[in-house]
Amino acid sequence: MTTPFHTIDDVQTRLAEVDYVCGRGLSTVVFLALKLGRPIFLEGEAGVGKTEVAKAIAALLGRRLIRLQCYEGLDAASAVYEWNYAAQMMEIRLAEATGATDKDAIAGDVFAEKHLIARPLLEAMRPQEGGPPVLLIDELDRADEPFEAFLLEALSDFQVTIPEIGVVKAPEPPIVIITSNRTREVHDALRRRCLYHWVDYPDFEREMTILRAKAPEASETLSHEVAAFIRRLRDEDLFKSPGVAETLDWARALVALDAVALDPQTISDTLGALLKYQDDIARIQGSEATKILDEAREDLAGRSTEAKGRT
Repeated sequence: MTTPFHTIDDVQTRLAEVDYVCGRGLSTVVFLALKLGRPIFLEGEAGVGKTEVAKAIAALLGRRLIRLQCYEGLDAASAVYEWNYAAQMMEIRLAEATGATDKDAIAGDVFAEKHLIARPLLEAMRPQEGGPPVLLIDELDRADEPFEAFLLEALSDFQVTIPEIGVVKAPEPPIVIITSNRTREVHDALRRRCLYHWVDYPDFEREMTILRAKAPEASETLSHEVAAFIRRLRDEDLFKSPGVAETLDWARALVALDAVALDPQTISDTLGALLKYQDDIARIQGSEATKILDEAREDLAGRSTEAKGRT
């Protein structure tokens, strides 16, 4: 597979152009995956930006994004294709009305491709305008193991079989990105076929860059305090630590309230935009929020002193 990127740094720079800020590790995986034609397997906590990687690559390359959202009970038929039964029944009724008796001809009309409804995997195997699509297989850990085994076979040769029509093989493999929140372990056989990367929470500097790109309406002071507060909050023993998605939601909620800086009351009032479990909200409200805010401001003061020392 040819890659539009010349270097790893080129990947990092150009992804930033579509507002996806990533480190060198992820940039390296993307560069190699495109150069070698290998799927990317991304693991990490929910909300750290795994899905956004696929969206950013599709936007950057001008390719179609095809998303297969995994869930418990997902089977091959739901992921590949299904028949339009209503249209098939009309075809049968029409044949009966015209007195057609050739069963093979009727079956050919009933199972014609015009009655086939393509689902994400089949759609990704078909030629696409602008080049192979980006196939996002999102939250694979939510699907059952039998589907994972089927997916392994489909991605090995980039083809699927439709019994009534035959084998559909991709003329050029799609760019495949698989994500997992690690609610269960994905089998080693699939991991071996992918380039792996763990997507972690961003450090302070990267989270600031993300805030500037995705929530530019927030003041510099507010963005600094939000990033520092969330960095401290992730050290707490929470059921679900806030990801980047929650950081952005919270920043936008604060801007909507005309906040220019954090204070304990505003934090308590807006925790529902940041934390998604009542036990976590109850733990952080009140004096705990004040303590974390004080620690965050101490961190910011320390960063400011270090910056002045370097100059």
